[in-house]
Amino acid sequence: MEHTLKSENGVMTVCLRGEMDHHNAAPLREEIDAAITFENPAVLKLDLSEIAFCDSSGLGFIMGRYRRMNAAGGSMTLINPSAPTMKILRLAGVDALIDVEYTKGAVQ
Repeated sequence: MEHTLKSENGVMTVCLRGEMDHHNAAPLREEIDAAITFENPAVLKLDLSEIAFCDSSGLGFIMGRYRRMNAAGGSMTLINPSAPTMKILRLAGVDALIDVEYTKGAVQ
């Protein structure tokens, strides 16, 4: 899975591309956790607009970052999840815990 990371004014934005599955979750988790530890952002935004597939490992990745931010007194927002990804988030109840934001022009 490809990703870019940007940190500015206490907001860390991670743009994810590809598939969030068991092959990609562990190395991504390590890198993002290291960046969170180094930057200590108040807000973590995960841009899911280019996620083609998300399985239970992807959900685990999302929930792990949510717990980490919550424990540090921060917050997390999911940005522009695709319809299939949003369906999985709803089925798992993730959308009740984590804010979901759609930017202007995003498909819901």
